[in-house]
Amino acid sequence: MILKVARMGHPVLRQRAREVTAREIASGVLKQILADMFDTMDEYEGIGLAAPQVHVPLRLLVLEVPPGLRDPDDPAIPRMAMINPVVTPLTDETMDNWEGCLSIPDMIGEVQRPRQVHVAWTAPDGTEHEQEFEGFPAAAIQHEADHLDGVLYVERIQDLKTFQYTREFQRFHARTGGVPEGHDDEG
Repeated sequence: MILKVARMGHPVLRQRAREVTAREIASGVLKQILADMFDTMDEYEGIGLAAPQVHVPLRLLVLEVPPGLRDPDDPAIPRMAMINPVVTPLTDETMDNWEGCLSIPDMIGEVQRPRQVHVAWTAPDGTEHEQEFEGFPAAAIQHEADHLDGVLYVERIQDLKTFQYTREFQRFHARTGGVPEGHDDEG
């Protein structure tokens, strides 16, 4: 089932989502929520979705990142659900990333994020997982995990000149390497 996506300004996007209990995981109650989240992500052509975005204040997220989406060397993230993810940066090296969000439709902005992260999470079957992610997949996970803490990507934009409508970016800037005219790449 396609769920209604909360938009910027709705209080559910500004609160810290609560941890999912082991009892909730074992009960299977999350199965339908996660299936609906995947349906919603697919409907809106997203690569990730956090539960607060669909008015469910739980620490859940779903992802599916095709290989080489932003960089030919970026690996894929196969379709997966993460319960109670904990994201830890592994490096001080950062990367600039153009981000959009289903909760802020038709807008993008440039965000700087750690290039490599370690993620620990519980899968829907209750098994514990840990994995390192790098490049755009790492940025995608950080973006979704931010939603679980009530943080939107617009708060991470360092230069508001990069915050713009996606359509205008595609019309005027994507052809020229993705840097808006008058934007100083160094600061």
